[in-house]
Amino acid sequence: MLPRPTVRGWALAGCGAALVVLGGLLGSLDLVRIGLAAVVLVVGAGAFVAWRSPARNRHRIDVRRSVTPNPLHVGETAQVAIHVQAGDAAARARLAGLRFAEQASSELSGGRALRARVERTPSTVEVRYTVRAARRGRWTLGPLVVTRGDLFGVVRAPANVGSVAEVAVWPAIVALPAPSEALVGEPDRVALGARSPSTDDASLRDYREGDDLRRVHWRSSARRGSLLVRSDERAGMRPVTVLLDQPARPAAVEWSISLAASLAVAMLEAGHPVRLLGAGLGESGEVPAFLHAKSGPMARAALLDPLIDLVGPRTEPEAEQRLAAAVRMIQTSGKGDDIVLAVLGPLTPGARTELARISDSAQGWALVRADSRQPGEAAATENTLRALRRAGWHAARVSTGEPVIDCWMRLLGGAP
Repeated sequence: MLPRPTVRGWALAGCGAALVVLGGLLGSLDLVRIGLAAVVLVVGAGAFVAWRSPARNRHRIDVRRSVTPNPLHVGETAQVAIHVQAGDAAARARLAGLRFAEQASSELSGGRALRARVERTPSTVEVRYTVRAARRGRWTLGPLVVTRGDLFGVVRAPANVGSVAEVAVWPAIVALPAPSEALVGEPDRVALGARSPSTDDASLRDYREGDDLRRVHWRSSARRGSLLVRSDERAGMRPVTVLLDQPARPAAVEWSISLAASLAVAMLEAGHPVRLLGAGLGESGEVPAFLHAKSGPMARAALLDPLIDLVGPRTEPEAEQRLAAAVRMIQTSGKGDDIVLAVLGPLTPGARTELARISDSAQGWALVRADSRQPGEAAATENTLRALRRAGWHAARVSTGEPVIDCWMRLLGGAP
């Protein structure tokens, strides 16, 4: 950025120009010299400040920025720390006279000026401030804006230093109680071994090609005469597919995504393999893999990361096409013991028919949005609930903006 005169600089340059003109009219060489000196002072200060830019040449300053946590959820706060380091004596001299300002997306700053705490040492500057995530997405912080000036205070020049940091914001998540036995059922356990298996055999299974030999249970293998390996204690947990029918209306988009994400995380933390489908997820043709809870934070991040950039359908027909594609994925990739948790809007007759078929090979639970008071959509909501329940689904009516935990408890309790 080019240097800009301050108020003092503009006044000095204006007075100098006026003196040059006046001296020329009066034939006074002294007035001309004084005016030229004032103008040259402002121009020279601008050239000097531009030459000493902290963003370039060998005396530049280094900037490092960290954001903790990153990613974070909507509504959460993150601590931002900027470390400015001067590498040599000339850079330290420049650092002492710099003023700092940070740039941040309005989704992180709330459209307000950031209030930062600045700590200085002779060779470093630490800038710390807090941001709050207001919307799902990827938002930027930086670059850092430093303002430098000349000794006489007639010129100021801002400069961008350092790189831009990206902050990823997951949808808001509501902690939900563990699912009831009515929803998940009893996990299937594999008991292998003799006719009367011992307790050592209770969590064992036959060796399969590719199994880690470190998991072989040698004592039970010797007793049975064939290799047995320790099975994953959560391997019997039924897989869960969370199906998101994202609405075309912007008012319901973020709430629907938050509801689906909360359901997925609750089931993941309960020990179930979980995947998300619908709303553009899996549109590449690849069916998202089930994520296992044993992976811990990595599984949670892998589940939520695709939701950061998720864009809602532009029209109702597009939303219906996405839902139909997700239903086909469930039908072709299911193994017959899946649990399907669906966040839906009012469905057309064709979509209701396709979705109802899932209950032939999976246990279906649905939350159906009932937002519109228009007779046509209200009737479609009731028809959707009726069709799903007739096909064996557990279905509950919800409203956009309703507390997520209330929707969850209504679904578990079977209330309409």
